[in-house]
Amino acid sequence: MGKNKHARWAEMKGFDRVIEPPFDEVFRHDHELKGKWHSEWFRNNNPIILELGCGRGEYTVGLARQYPDRNIIGIDIKGARMWRGSKDAHILGLKNATFLRTRIEVTGSFFAPGEVDEIWLTFPDPQMKRIREKKRLSGPQFLNLYRQYLKDGGIVHLKTDCRELYDYTFALVKTNGLGIITSVTDLYREMPGDPLLSIRTHYEELFLKQGVPITYLSFRLPYEKEIVSPGE
Repeated sequence: MGKNKHARWAEMKGFDRVIEPPFDEVFRHDHELKGKWHSEWFRNNNPIILELGCGRGEYTVGLARQYPDRNIIGIDIKGARMWRGSKDAHILGLKNATFLRTRIEVTGSFFAPGEVDEIWLTFPDPQMKRIREKKRLSGPQFLNLYRQYLKDGGIVHLKTDCRELYDYTFALVKTNGLGIITSVTDLYREMPGDPLLSIRTHYEELFLKQGVPITYLSFRLPYEKEIVSPGE
């Protein structure tokens, strides 16, 4: 497995849409592309969409194929998983898809205020123990991080098989008075034929085979409003 990981990392270095900066390069420092993604990387003014915790990158590739007029960036720290999506994007020649290997906690070093239009959280680790709330990608700590670079009123999408995470995030959204766009507890039953249904991750397919309903929540995140926990 170790040799396989190293082989994948080596192969990824040959893909032209993969960025792997050393951690110390962006920890407390801004990356050279911050504020310049449109002008120096994508070379267009199309909306920028992030998939945070992209794993194998199925959603990043799927969104890039479905929306050629949008720039999609998949972000994850696990390069061995990201290899699959980055290779698919490379083979397909998707110039609007990019993979960034870094920790989500330091994404503020990569994007300037208002530079990102939407954020996708696809099947993140629920981290449902109370003491692990700070690690939830849909929790207050991360939402306040996203506010640093998401445009005012930008959209956050959460897709998960974990009903507890969905309920927690829904309560957080209601507590903070955020604008809900869509909220469903059984995506494939309640929204048949929606374009969202055409993109499925590896884990999503497994959950569906087990009969687990997929929940989906999208809401707007205002720049000025500090987000607090639903328990506060």
